[in-house]
Amino acid sequence: MSNAKPNGNKAAAAEANAPSSNFLKGLIEADLASGKYTNRTDHLGHPLPPVVTRFPPEPNGYLHIGHAKAICVDFGLARDFGGRCHMRFDDTNPTKEEQEYVDTILDSVKWLGFGWTHDGREHLYYASNYFDKFYEIAEYLISAGHAYVDSQSAEDMAKNRGNFGEPGKNSPFRDRPTAESLDLFRRMKAGEFKDGEHILRAKIDMASPNMNMRDPAIYRIRHAHHHNTGDKWCIYPMYDYAHPLEDAIEYVSHSLCTLEFQDHRPFYDWVLERAAEGGFFKHPLPQQIEFARLNLTYAVTSKRKLLQMVEEKIVDGWDDPRMPTIVGLRRRGFTPESIQLFCERIGVSKADSWIDMGVLEGALRDDLDEKAPRGVAVLRPLKLIIDNFPDELSVECTAPVHPHFPERGHRTFPITKELWIEEEDFMEVPSKGYFRLFPGNKVRLRYGYVVECTGCDKDENGKVIAVHCNYFPDSKSGTEGSANYKVKGNIHWVSSTHALEAEVRLYDRLFADPNPDAGGKDFKQALNPNAKEVITAYLEQGMKAALPDEKFQFERHGYFVADRVDSTPGKPVFNRVVTLKDSWGSK
Repeated sequence: MSNAKPNGNKAAAAEANAPSSNFLKGLIEADLASGKYTNRTDHLGHPLPPVVTRFPPEPNGYLHIGHAKAICVDFGLARDFGGRCHMRFDDTNPTKEEQEYVDTILDSVKWLGFGWTHDGREHLYYASNYFDKFYEIAEYLISAGHAYVDSQSAEDMAKNRGNFGEPGKNSPFRDRPTAESLDLFRRMKAGEFKDGEHILRAKIDMASPNMNMRDPAIYRIRHAHHHNTGDKWCIYPMYDYAHPLEDAIEYVSHSLCTLEFQDHRPFYDWVLERAAEGGFFKHPLPQQIEFARLNLTYAVTSKRKLLQMVEEKIVDGWDDPRMPTIVGLRRRGFTPESIQLFCERIGVSKADSWIDMGVLEGALRDDLDEKAPRGVAVLRPLKLIIDNFPDELSVECTAPVHPHFPERGHRTFPITKELWIEEEDFMEVPSKGYFRLFPGNKVRLRYGYVVECTGCDKDENGKVIAVHCNYFPDSKSGTEGSANYKVKGNIHWVSSTHALEAEVRLYDRLFADPNPDAGGKDFKQALNPNAKEVITAYLEQGMKAALPDEKFQFERHGYFVADRVDSTPGKPVFNRVVTLKDSWGSK
């Protein structure tokens, strides 16, 4: 995995093109060689593939680029080893989960290019569909002396848990008779108690150096409506208890998690071993394996902070093209292939590291370079008048749809007396090394004629409002006469008569600080004031037919996409996806 530093953009981009590593592949290959998960069948007698993974998001927010890495790891490894990946919602917390999030998660996974149908069967699951089984196993744990109902207050429970330097203290209810705990647990399920009045805990070791093994909670009371089960339940399993059981119920072989779950693995194994002792599952049991999460510079991926930006209208919603959410990246113009390429390049490691945003943007450029048809756009328009060009004359100019793929054909657009050019392509008093338009200098209008600048018009404040020139009729690109003219400057243009006037949104990185929320910093102080600029631009006339999500390279400027929300037939709105080069590389 890349160890890119926040300011090592160029080095990071170069390193990203080197072969990536994925230690998970080695572990799975070893399991395949040993036959650990071969010859298994499910409860219906269907043969199981030797590799079964799962992608298990909680439906409490929109997925972001970090989840995209997990998706590529979970689904990609299953694909590479002829296995299957389950799409599963860990919906055990009814107060934070909504159907809206379920829907957008499913859509995002599909958009990234993955599915959950294997051998004609759909593998879409919800943890909430296993609530009856979770409850049954919890009753067994109580009966077997592995769990008890604790009636301490939340404050006392936290105080008695101890800390990293001090062992915890046993709850006064830890040795409660099994029958009493079982009765209380059933009454908890029946709704007799208020939230927080009792809690079910595993009985493990309050002196364990691993805080997660100090009698962790298994069930809590929560009188709340659930998006899937409605009001059937008022007790809900804790994630650390539900997660291993979900994996076992679904015959998962390799449960892939990010590193923050490493200290939770002993409890994961404890739950599965106790359930296996009770006859609920057979060996081999699922194994949890941790890998480094994606830490991306110039981005914030905390769900809480992303929600804050949406609610405080710092951004224009979850799909704002500046957001690192998958819906935001999609609207920005990222492709599924570019994100998969990015994830492949950074590899999978056991050690945390920072990946520079430039690596993600580089993967996008590499993907779009071959795909995107070309077009001309003038973003900062300045009028150019060809004084000796006949008023009514319109001459067709020709350019390739893609310079590297002639089979894709050509596009045509007219040149007329009045054109739009970029403001920066004219200087009344040129600086050293400036080869574009200035009085007395000749340049080629790209795909058109050679012109000679004769002067300019200014307004009452001295601002240049129009440039004048004369053209050479025998200099048109593609004709024999063009070879007679040697000029250093070559500038873009569109006909002011025929150009498409369009709204263009120039998006950039949302944050100016590579680590906007590190070390307790207020991430809002790091917002990039230039992350969004809305301009009126003039585009090659063929752009009028652009469809939502259609991507182009605006020659000289970068890659742009017709906005999937605000574009209408004949009136596309364009978002800048990424510039042609990494403008942050020297920052």
